[in-house]
Amino acid sequence: MATGKYGDSRAIDVSDWGRPIARFFAKRLENTPVSVLMVTHFHLFVSIFCAWLILEEMIVEGCIVLVIKGVIDAIDGELARIRKRPSHVGRYWDTVADTIGLILVMYAFSQFLNWNYLLTSSLILAVLFQYSLFNHFSVRARILGSGDTTSRVNEKICPTAQPWEKQKHVDFFHKIYLIGFSWQDQIVDFIVGKGSKDLSFELTVSSLLGYGFQSILILILALNSEIELLPELIFGFNGGLMFLTIVRSYF
Repeated sequence: MATGKYGDSRAIDVSDWGRPIARFFAKRLENTPVSVLMVTHFHLFVSIFCAWLILEEMIVEGCIVLVIKGVIDAIDGELARIRKRPSHVGRYWDTVADTIGLILVMYAFSQFLNWNYLLTSSLILAVLFQYSLFNHFSVRARILGSGDTTSRVNEKICPTAQPWEKQKHVDFFHKIYLIGFSWQDQIVDFIVGKGSKDLSFELTVSSLLGYGFQSILILILALNSEIELLPELIFGFNGGLMFLTIVRSYF
């Protein structure tokens, strides 16, 4: 297996800018009792703190924490790679924690910006699909480039637990994933094409939809007192990137 996340791929993961920082902290956690799941728990706590800041109308501070949160979110994966202990439980719980954090943060923005429930729900669904599209090509590129099969495009079949995790825990979190998230993966898998030879174009463009890059854009909006343009960012700019990525995957 290649050591890089995407092997020797020429793709540029724009949202991965914080990984060197995450790797720095992961290295310092390598020989400590801190587990990968503990890092994911902490990431969820930071999401809750971020939502609270926004609810308290500390928008810039909240958006700065959003950016920091993205770096923390990468630490658990790096720690698993450094220890050479990929985890199916960690993969599923990370997705669940990310989604809980997204819902809390978007709810906080909805309260500050007076969005109605329909708009809030639509924005959450749009972001989930954007993340799913990026994740789709990220997973395919990892398998193609580095042979990493911890994450799969199709998660219908429950994976066999790693020697260091229990099958009953994998089964439990797999069921949660199927109920809450598999429909997104199936829809994305249905609408995208075969893709280019090394998926470099699709991964690079869809990475703009990833949390790392999106958190920077949201912070820029906050710093310019234009956070009310968040729906335009999600539906307009991001929607265009989705369309471009999907169309390119067929040609």
